[in-house]
Amino acid sequence: MCDLKIKGYGFGGGKPHICVPIVERGAREVISEAEALIGRGTAMIEWRADYFSDVMSLDAVFKVMEKLAAIAEHTVLLFTFRTKNQGGEILADREYLKKLYETAAKGGADLIDIEYFENEDADMTIRELKKSGARVIASHHDFRETPPLDEMRMRLEKMYEGGADIVKLAVMPKTPSDVLRLLSATSEIKEKYPSLPVVTMSMGKYGVISRVAGEVFGSCITFGSNARASAPGQMQMDKLSAVLEYLHEAM
Repeated sequence: MCDLKIKGYGFGGGKPHICVPIVERGAREVISEAEALIGRGTAMIEWRADYFSDVMSLDAVFKVMEKLAAIAEHTVLLFTFRTKNQGGEILADREYLKKLYETAAKGGADLIDIEYFENEDADMTIRELKKSGARVIASHHDFRETPPLDEMRMRLEKMYEGGADIVKLAVMPKTPSDVLRLLSATSEIKEKYPSLPVVTMSMGKYGVISRVAGEVFGSCITFGSNARASAPGQMQMDKLSAVLEYLHEAM
């Protein structure tokens, strides 16, 4: 079992935690959405800063991050800037991303998402962020296809070897068989590295089943939407919670 715990939440076996993305444009709207989610007892929220209209201002990012950290006393706070190459909203150069991650860490983020294969210095960035007290999710997203099984295993292992606290892989299926391959990769990695927190998902309509099957195959976080989804195939958070609870009770 994994011994990674953040604010009392364990990231390993059992029912996956639901992480709800915040994709608002303005600072006031980001904070308001966070307050509403926290008020509903949401375990984990993700600030998708690439949607933030002022994201190119480190000072503006820090101020929002600091406010989020202040109100998220019992809620895990994930900071993510998803680049255009990985399905996000805008482009950003490597140097600015590094400063952005550092700003999020100083502002109080519990977890910071690093696009591992987009960053030549990913291992060093992970080490530096962990020294600052933040935990790191190393991620990779493929919006075109579901790679071969060996490639998915390789990517998950590389991110693990790079020092990430949690590894994340999201892929796009073209057939139901693609979804099965993603679930197989997840299960094999968890069997090989039982203490490693793994997050995987198959996107789109075929992949919806992967978002509720984490307790069986080994994915410890699933993403559910509130007002707006941040990726194809995300379920509404309340419906997702109900499905996860029914499955958990039946196991």
